[in-house]
Amino acid sequence: MKLLKRIKYKKRIAVIVLVLAVIAASIPWIVVAVSKLFTAQEHAVRTDWTVETGELIGVNEEFGIEYAEADLGGGLRALQFIPQGIEDEGFTYYDNDVQARIEGALEQMKGDGRIEWTATTPLAVLNPYGTGSNGLYLYFETDYATSVTYTVHVDGFEDFTATAADASGGRYCREHEFQLIGLVPGETNEVTMTLTGSWGNTRQVVTFTVDMPEPQSGYDVCLETTDGDSTAEQADGLFAMMRVNGHLGYGFFYDDSGVLRYEMVLEGYGPDRILFDGDEIVTCVSSTKLARIDGLGRVTQVYALDGYELHHDIGFGADGEILALAEDVGGETVEDRVLSIDSETGEVTQLVDFAQLMEPYFETTRPVTATDDFFWQADEWDWLHVNSLLYRQQDDSLIVSSRETSAILKVTNVHGGQEVDWLAGDERFWEDTAYEDVCLTQDGDFVPQYGQHCVELLQEVSDGVYDLALFNNNYWSLNSRDFELDVANSVGTDLYGSGDETSQMYIYRIDENARTFSLVDSFDVPYSSIVSNASLCGDSGNWTVNSGVAMVFGEYDADGVLIREYAYECTMQNYRTFKYEMTGLWFV
Repeated sequence: MKLLKRIKYKKRIAVIVLVLAVIAASIPWIVVAVSKLFTAQEHAVRTDWTVETGELIGVNEEFGIEYAEADLGGGLRALQFIPQGIEDEGFTYYDNDVQARIEGALEQMKGDGRIEWTATTPLAVLNPYGTGSNGLYLYFETDYATSVTYTVHVDGFEDFTATAADASGGRYCREHEFQLIGLVPGETNEVTMTLTGSWGNTRQVVTFTVDMPEPQSGYDVCLETTDGDSTAEQADGLFAMMRVNGHLGYGFFYDDSGVLRYEMVLEGYGPDRILFDGDEIVTCVSSTKLARIDGLGRVTQVYALDGYELHHDIGFGADGEILALAEDVGGETVEDRVLSIDSETGEVTQLVDFAQLMEPYFETTRPVTATDDFFWQADEWDWLHVNSLLYRQQDDSLIVSSRETSAILKVTNVHGGQEVDWLAGDERFWEDTAYEDVCLTQDGDFVPQYGQHCVELLQEVSDGVYDLALFNNNYWSLNSRDFELDVANSVGTDLYGSGDETSQMYIYRIDENARTFSLVDSFDVPYSSIVSNASLCGDSGNWTVNSGVAMVFGEYDADGVLIREYAYECTMQNYRTFKYEMTGLWFV
């Protein structure tokens, strides 16, 4: 009997051990599966465009637009436009037909001879084009040509003042049409509009209140701020937070006080960057679509990238073309293509396939595995991971940043006869490869960049000599090749860091004549192993630096001393934060 009990006991122990072994073996794949679901949010498309409205008061049958009274309190009578079909599957505001219907209804209402639209009784529509939840469209006429400066006052917040950029492009107008930016969601906003003549005389002052709804995204209206040691003035503009994980499908614009002044509403994904073209912008509105948007929030053109998905960056190329980093949906590799988009016709062509261009190196790589640092990309062939692009017209070249190889690459003759001209980074990485001989020589004693992001042209110094700015993540990880590299102790090797690491803003001087690169300037910033950017704030000399994994961005003076830091919430990371003046689009 005792022998039988011992046998049963051993069997139970064996079963328990086997179950535990199976669970242990399954954990990596469970983690990978959960991670795949997390990253899949970047490709999700908004399916619900409906918002709360006030009472329905009419319908425009010709354009299929319903009118509702906007619930903005008793201080300003405003409308909301609801396109018929908004609840249908596949509806999106980023559609030329939908935008044309809204524009037609708006133009018809502007020209309604029964109503006189004045500064005290303007045509006011909350977010008519569906692209900015707290943008207020205003239209009115004045007896004299004036400009409009407005101040938004909210108790407990600093005032926000701007001069509106009129849709006509003129500074002084008798017919005014603009989008009022700066209304704080969830608050009672007192707006004072001052109408000024060309000689500087005040023609009229109008005041009204607006009770704004809460942010559509549910994101924070106020960010936590911490002042740094620098007493320098902050640059003009708004901080644009891009691709905030957990809140994809939106772009958030904050002022210097950390107050949300505009919530951009997208199909999905997020704006990797905003390109300014006259009085319009071009940006990403989903993972498969770019759009051109004017200052009223109106979508004037849509660029669909059939068969491709965006990642990481866009920029202008030759003769107004738009360049975009992308990957071929269903392709063998990821994050290694550059697309060319005709800004007039919208035609999309593949400009660079790095797997073909760099085939000798590509053949030495492998897909990511579940045991690599970037396990969430298991089975993906992310061998180069291009994360920023920069086009140079003078030699038809493209400078890109490759996170996976911790290298900056230049490709010449991108529109014909493409060739890798040089690589800048740790030269040891390229030893015994086909690209060993095109590496620029490091000039000076410094730790080169690792895992860098957002390489941008800072200045042209002379012929063949120029400066590049970049965010040096200072993080070493290789997931596509069995290769060991002994890096300096100051370089991070942990995704979240051990507590001692820092990332840096780097300025490199590229000397193509001497075939060297050197470190011109740098300063330390909060550590972020992946994502992030360090970018100039216009012509101010200040820097905006986003450390995405650390969940902070800050404005630094020209010497790299922190002026103010902003902490934010997100799921793991926020991709980039720029500071844009938004002149010509929203402000004069």
